[in-house]
Amino acid sequence: MNPTDLDDTLKLAAEAGEALAPLASDVDAGRVESRSTYEILRESGLLGMLAPPQAGGLGLGFGSYWRVLAALGAYNGAAALGFNMHHVVIGALADSYNTPLPPAADRFRSWMLGEVVQGRKLFASATSEAGRGAKLRGMRTRYRLDQDGDTYVLSGEKSFVSLAGVADYYVVAAAADGPEDTADVSHFVVAADDPGVSFGPVHTLSAMYGTSTAPMTLTDVRVPRSRLYLGVEGMSLFKVVREPHWMIAGYTGAYLGIAEALFDQTARYVSDSPERAASPVLQQELGRMSARLMAARALVHEAGEQVERERGSIQANAMVHAAKYVVGETGPALAQDALRVCGSAAVSRSHPLERLVREASFANVMPAKPLECLEYLGKAAAGVNLFDARAFAW
Repeated sequence: MNPTDLDDTLKLAAEAGEALAPLASDVDAGRVESRSTYEILRESGLLGMLAPPQAGGLGLGFGSYWRVLAALGAYNGAAALGFNMHHVVIGALADSYNTPLPPAADRFRSWMLGEVVQGRKLFASATSEAGRGAKLRGMRTRYRLDQDGDTYVLSGEKSFVSLAGVADYYVVAAAADGPEDTADVSHFVVAADDPGVSFGPVHTLSAMYGTSTAPMTLTDVRVPRSRLYLGVEGMSLFKVVREPHWMIAGYTGAYLGIAEALFDQTARYVSDSPERAASPVLQQELGRMSARLMAARALVHEAGEQVERERGSIQANAMVHAAKYVVGETGPALAQDALRVCGSAAVSRSHPLERLVREASFANVMPAKPLECLEYLGKAAAGVNLFDARAFAW
């Protein structure tokens, strides 16, 4: 994507963000349903931003996507995080668009991108399970091929499914019937209205209520073979190990946006008072926050560009783990800085900083978690074969 195209897409994100920003506090407090935020995003022109131009999309690469997500996150972090759940499952298709695929996989790719671009359908990921998080190995949700040979049957429970009751489709990770620790994991596209699909109440979280995250139950859900992701069984773990950027770091842009908003709100608080703005102490505090944010932003941008240049390389994979780790550390650090600088303004429900302080810590809840990021970086430095799935607990 050339810079002009990216600038145009960032303008779309800013327009959507202006509409999303007033909803952030009301959705967070449960006064407004989160569905309204995703209707704005459906109509924003960004739903198919990863789809290639040949398929009617905007053709964003991973690095450009991170920048757009950060722009949205600065306006409404929960909406950006939920929107990322849609793009996480679209990203692999977009990455593969110029790669020749077997007929079944090609048909699946064309169908799914068509649903997004022409149908304006919203997708989400359903991976996490209670006690296991998003790890694929040992997954308890199971699938089997029905006797008709053309239908898969899925049963299981997912614990944290974002866009629950909002998305049109859910890409569900499931393991083949067999040993408990099997690595034979596949993904299936399940429609929200498929018989046997149900959702529990939205989780009451300390932040990110706007992601509409709830448990999902699948009871003998019948999925046609045509909705097996890319038409291939057992490729999910292999894909995550080889090209982990969507699964473990798609969220990073949204949390960078929250960090940007934390700094902007703190700087605005200081500059609103001539006395505060003239204080060398507060100037130094803002300087420290600015330096932290610049470093995180630079790493995120470089990591995203590295994926676009060398997708699947050890260097690119290490960079996205580093970016996820650093953003996860930077957001909470800026939140503490904001509390120190702004005092009661940062804990008042009437000020946006209070919500941002709560949201910043959630970066470390999402995969890959901080210690997993550090483990990957340490193994890369030690020369461990990171293309071997046995090197991880995935």
